[in-house]
Amino acid sequence: MRIDMALITAVNTHGDYGLTITDTSGNTMQTDIPLEQGGTGKGLRPMQSMLAALLGCSSVDIVGILKKQKQEITDFRMEADGDREPGTEPSLWKSIHLRFILSGQIDPAKAYRAAALSMEKYCSVAETLRRAGASITFTVEVNGTEFNPS
Repeated sequence: MRIDMALITAVNTHGDYGLTITDTSGNTMQTDIPLEQGGTGKGLRPMQSMLAALLGCSSVDIVGILKKQKQEITDFRMEADGDREPGTEPSLWKSIHLRFILSGQIDPAKAYRAAALSMEKYCSVAETLRRAGASITFTVEVNGTEFNPS
């Protein structure tokens, strides 16, 4: 079974490497490379956009799961950091660490379980990165306290 995705177009709009990427709904994002690599630095680097996709995918899962459990989220921030393979072309993601930072009337165990389900079962971006060899870890913080399920 094929899952259709919206057509995406990319047009060079700034400098030699800067692109404006647009989907059929008109949503846009900017990509570029840093000044020191010849770009203008006015957009996400392509490999950063992969981390952004991972955050977007997991946030949809986590929010959806917590809403079904009647948890009240008042703030949700995420951070992604990672290391790429050194000295290789292409340089794939080797390890990625995500921080999910939530506030509200949220049971920390439910938040952690939602993140685990996203990372281990539901998030297609996470699975794509894992199949490419990346190790993905995460932490969950609720109302200023990191939750450890042990």
